[in-house]
Amino acid sequence: MTTISTDLLPSIVIETGDHPTHTILWMHGLGADGNDFVPIVRELDLQSSIHTRFVFPHAPMQSVTINGGSVMRAWYDISNQILNSHEDVAGIRASQFAIETLISQEKKNGIRPENIVLAGFSQGGVIALQTGLRHPEKLAGIMALSCYLPLAQTFATEAHQANLSTPIFMAHGRNDPVIPLTLATLSRQQLLESGYCVEWNVYLMEHSVCIEEISDISKWLKQVLI
Repeated sequence: MTTISTDLLPSIVIETGDHPTHTILWMHGLGADGNDFVPIVRELDLQSSIHTRFVFPHAPMQSVTINGGSVMRAWYDISNQILNSHEDVAGIRASQFAIETLISQEKKNGIRPENIVLAGFSQGGVIALQTGLRHPEKLAGIMALSCYLPLAQTFATEAHQANLSTPIFMAHGRNDPVIPLTLATLSRQQLLESGYCVEWNVYLMEHSVCIEEISDISKWLKQVLI
């Protein structure tokens, strides 16, 4: 495991073999950092024949309104509990740009866009959807865990056709007290109505990740990392 710095975001990088051909860019949730999902690499038990680079970026440090203005790692600000109201448009777009920079870096490293998966949990999942669905080149997949579709009102005009057929894995906790299941369900419905292919999974958990979910993520990744 190594830590590298990009122009915008420092990241933890793990490679499952020499000369990786695939990349998974995995964004953490509010208040965490890139270390949060590092342990999951081994649990995913991916094919040894496919050498994958995991990139776990650290979100910038910033004040978060809903947490009393405390400074923490966040992909964007949250002003109230109604998450899809008064969204931090500038913050969301800034993080989208930062992830686009990481995608460009992976391309420079020889990874084709169609071999790149964008993944994220909570705020990180929001940014995975925001970036992946607007990216102008087809990606391998988008994984959105315990999150929702941001900037839903402008999505139809901003989404890029390149990723209309890109597989999307969405998962949520039935008892999530942070991001309500109803909000995630509305996001899924909007994606389906827009013609996207969404694998939808709901688990008996709160705002977290469970063993069953990790197993389903592993199966999905083995399908898209080809």
